[in-house]
Amino acid sequence: MPADQTLTCRDCGQSFTFTSGEQEFYTSRGFSEPTRCPDCRAARKAERNAGGGGYSSYGSSGGYGGGAGRSGPRQMYSATCSSCGQEAQVPFQPTNDKPVYCSDCFQQRGAGRGGGGGYGGRSGGRGRY
Repeated sequence: MPADQTLTCRDCGQSFTFTSGEQEFYTSRGFSEPTRCPDCRAARKAERNAGGGGYSSYGSSGGYGGGAGRSGPRQMYSATCSSCGQEAQVPFQPTNDKPVYCSDCFQQRGAGRGGGGGYGGRSGGRGRY
């Protein structure tokens, strides 16, 4: 059985003990000996799990364009509500092929209930394709 080793953490510079049991575990798994103390390893793992960079395969921007890279307020466009005729501010460039609703009319039409939402009441959302 190997003897305990005293190693120095590459992050904080503190000495830590690499026990004989840990050495056997690392060897059985094919791991190299640790270069960080348990506290720094835990902190690094927590940082990676929180999306703070590290080795994450998809980066840390928060998924589907989560807004992390935006440099200011969202671009808003003026449109006329198709229901009441009032001016509405929307986060997309309106086109003439779909109706646009102000916030009040959008809510009244049942936005967010899973149906056709604010697009003329089509269910499923795949009618034209």
